[in-house]
Amino acid sequence: MTAVKIIKVLGTSEESWEAAAEEAIERANQSVEGIRGIEIEDWTASVEDGQITEYKATVEIAFPVQG
Repeated sequence: MTAVKIIKVLGTSEESWEAAAEEAIERANQSVEGIRGIEIEDWTASVEDGQITEYKATVEIAFPVQG
């Protein structure tokens, strides 16, 4: 049986929620080995003058615990 750790990462993008989620995964991949899955927990955005200025994706990232 493998133990799995889950962390939350917030990704941001000026383009889209999908790009924000991808940014979160790319950043996590720099310091976490063996990412096996993700779950998008929340989509949010910053708004100025009625326009979205920044998309945000809160992503749960799962990876096996090294032992």
